[in-house]
Amino acid sequence: MSIATLAHSLDTAALEARPLPGGGSGLTETAEAYAVQDALLARRLARGERLTGVKLGFTSLAKMRQMGVSDLIHGRLTDRMEIADGGVYDLSGLIHPRVEPEVAFLLGATLRPGGDPAAAVAAVAPALEIIDSRYDGFRFSLPEVIADNTSAAAYAVGPWRGPGAPDGLDNLGVLLELDGRPVQTGSTAAILGHPLRALAAAARLAGPLEAGTVILAGAATAAVPLPPGTHVRATIGGLGAVRFTTGEGA
Repeated sequence: MSIATLAHSLDTAALEARPLPGGGSGLTETAEAYAVQDALLARRLARGERLTGVKLGFTSLAKMRQMGVSDLIHGRLTDRMEIADGGVYDLSGLIHPRVEPEVAFLLGATLRPGGDPAAAVAAVAPALEIIDSRYDGFRFSLPEVIADNTSAAAYAVGPWRGPGAPDGLDNLGVLLELDGRPVQTGSTAAILGHPLRALAAAARLAGPLEAGTVILAGAATAAVPLPPGTHVRATIGGLGAVRFTTGEGA
């Protein structure tokens, strides 16, 4: 299939909440997969979405083991993916959502490939990401998940902390709770050993990244299934907490 045809198929699957069979796209090359991702994003921007940031995938060993891959990848965030901290998110438009805790960065200056990530950071915050592969059963090849914008669906960011916060991010405790019940624990060290390394990777893969860009550094734990009617909270020691509730419409 052509790049445009693959982008159309993925876009339609997301709009109709109807999964595609994984492994049948014919994608084999990373460059071609990112071209499909770009074409998919162009369709969304044409409908009025606005770019807000970048997300990284497969930055933790837990995530790599869960998905059976080892390559670092990136996708894009848009304004229509944002969930207000403490807000309600309707899952009815998703296929089989999962949620994971992350560290979010806000850039205060342009970050170029090879630049100093810490110098570009304006703020850091706890975050939650909803992932929802457009492939049936979360079964896909590496090129296919890249084309699918790395399974990105939505994200929430907690209160931002000032630029001094990155200095102590190397080993903070991470707790993910559903309805007050702990479901995953981990450490920010699971994100490439230090979340700032994810910033450097984001710049290398998708840079230069302008001031105002939000970067999700990658999951600190494995993702868990996300049912409707659930209160979700992620707490990162020293950074605080972020939360939302899923609507009953799914």
